Amino acid sequence: MISRARLAALHAREAQLYRERHPRCAALAQQADRHFLYGVPLHWMSDWGTPTPLFVQRAQGASITCADGHVHADFCLADTAAMFGHSPPALARALAQRVQEGLGAMLPGDLAPDVGALLAQRFGLPYWQMALSATDANRFCLRWARAVSKRPNILVFDGCYHGTVDDVFVDLVAPLASDPASSAERPSATPQARTRASLLGQVYDLTQFTRTIPFNDLAALRAALADGTVACVLAEPVMTNVGMVLPDPGYLEQLRAACTATGTLLILDETHTISSAPCGYARAHGLEPDILVLGKAIAGGIACAVYGFGAELAARMRAAKDAAPPGHSGIGTTLSGNLLSLAALQSTLQDVATPQAYAHMLRMAEGLEAGLLATLARHGLDWSVSRVGARCEFQFCAQPPRTGAAARAAMDHELEAALHLYLLNRGVMITPFHNMMLCCPDTSEAQLARLLEAFAAVVAELLPGPQSP
Repeated sequence: MISRARLAALHAREAQLYRERHPRCAALAQQADRHFLYGVPLHWMSDWGTPTPLFVQRAQGASITCADGHVHADFCLADTAAMFGHSPPALARALAQRVQEGLGAMLPGDLAPDVGALLAQRFGLPYWQMALSATDANRFCLRWARAVSKRPNILVFDGCYHGTVDDVFVDLVAPLASDPASSAERPSATPQARTRASLLGQVYDLTQFTRTIPFNDLAALRAALADGTVACVLAEPVMTNVGMVLPDPGYLEQLRAACTATGTLLILDETHTISSAPCGYARAHGLEPDILVLGKAIAGGIACAVYGFGAELAARMRAAKDAAPPGHSGIGTTLSGNLLSLAALQSTLQDVATPQAYAHMLRMAEGLEAGLLATLARHGLDWSVSRVGARCEFQFCAQPPRTGAAARAAMDHELEAALHLYLLNRGVMITPFHNMMLCCPDTSEAQLARLLEAFAAVVAELLPGPQSP
């Protein structure tokens, strides 16, 4: 239903509008390009689809002010890192005090007992370890799982993302097969596991020790675990990095049962699904992972992640470590568990990520979901909307996808880029990599109305019919 001619014209118009409104950002991009690859501290920062990067002058609450002075309602929230808002006052006060008292010493801070108790109370697991990012936490958990199980393989879901952990970059790809009738090549009906083609510098085949299956496919899950060589399944309860993919009713319970039956550890990466509830998705839904990983938002955006586990697994981990020779375990970094991270964790758990904060976030997200669905229904547009707690996403398919492959197939990068740029030019920022939006404790009714109004306007412009003003 989308007019491609209008899409191209709209994108060109919005790109020109962005250039006109962001001369300071353009100048900063030129200056930064002299010393930073792609002109940004991390190359992903150039993936927003803007003509030049949007340089941030200030981020506060649910708003970002760019270098050109434009204030944007932020529904990206640093792709979850600022899920509780930018620089919450309680967190800012705690960090300001900690900065004056030391940032790190490679020794436990005196807040450690309190932070451990807060984590155990909230997420229901008694033992915890800290890392600098969810990437590190997931990497360390894979080592622990292999160490305690003495099994070589891991299992992930097609389309997953668990940070830049080498082991997980395995996709299901339909291989090309020769067509005897025409000597042409066509996609084969049976996808095969392959190392992700976009990886840079990859020199060995990750499929040697990583298996991947479609999400929500119970038969494939049972088959992958049947030989007893899989140390762990690493999964998000809801896939969120390939576009949102919700679990079928009962699927996660069957996942838990299959892992238990085969002696496979279940690691749930809740870096994104902590948007569900103060206690996270797993505890809110009665799931019992062997290991729970939390990153990004857990310390209010400070570089920090944690992973928790039960007493029985803790004993196995301790035994594996004690039995190993002295030396590097491959688990941990010098800055892990530093004093600043502990202070940020304590403040976030105590004062920021409160039930009251979640109540507001969920109410805003419910309104966002309803508003998006109303616009789609009004125009008869066959897109879908999915939500998990404070996280909401629209996708270019009639029904919410059930697998990573279906979510990938629904993507339309040209449409996505134009939509995002249109919203940004009207003071609304959503996540650049797909159509994900988050509501934080500072998200206002006015910001929500601005987003829904801009979304309705751009949809109307792209559909056939009289051109909107």
